[in-house]
Amino acid sequence: METMNAMTRHPGVPPEIVRAPLRTVRARDVTAYAHPRQQLARLAGRGILHRLADGFYTVVPRERTGDTWIPSLEGAAAGVAAAEFGDRRYALMNLSAARLHRAVPRALAVADVAAPRRRQPLRLTDRPARVRFFVRDIDALHVEMLATDLGACLVTTPEQTVLDLAHLSPLDDLHGEAVAAIRILLPRCDEANLAEIAGTQRLKRALTRIREMS
Repeated sequence: METMNAMTRHPGVPPEIVRAPLRTVRARDVTAYAHPRQQLARLAGRGILHRLADGFYTVVPRERTGDTWIPSLEGAAAGVAAAEFGDRRYALMNLSAARLHRAVPRALAVADVAAPRRRQPLRLTDRPARVRFFVRDIDALHVEMLATDLGACLVTTPEQTVLDLAHLSPLDDLHGEAVAAIRILLPRCDEANLAEIAGTQRLKRALTRIREMS
């Protein structure tokens, strides 16, 4: 019944897209059409779908059909990752996780995803932004489910997030934002959890950097 209701709320959208994780798909995976790229582009032109990146489309909320709606960067990154890797086979990390934990006040132009395999960075086509992918053992990460405007997804916990941020290279373009986010998140972190994650994920040097900040 829930799937039928969802299909009713999105008339004209093939069921496989409505059922997709975060209602986001890769064009090459869609089987409802003989020529999916052309048909998905047509639906995007009608404001029913939204093109996130080359070959990636998400369903527009019905109440926003036809206007200039775009999802948040974190939602877009989660949607792309869900289509690329599958439901719960990725996690938002680094400053993307920090933003969902409300430790980054301003929108950024880069989103980071922990991925089960290597993938080149992806440029979004609806804004000047890109999604970066870091190969990680998803099952080993400390994660929780948090909401984005495209749906809930796995996001690294505050402890995992601060350690990952401290592990980033000081030459990273967003190093200053990373340090600021660490300082905001640290009071929410459990010291024992920090030590456990650092020990099992070879992040002891990152933990040392964090302790030097506090």
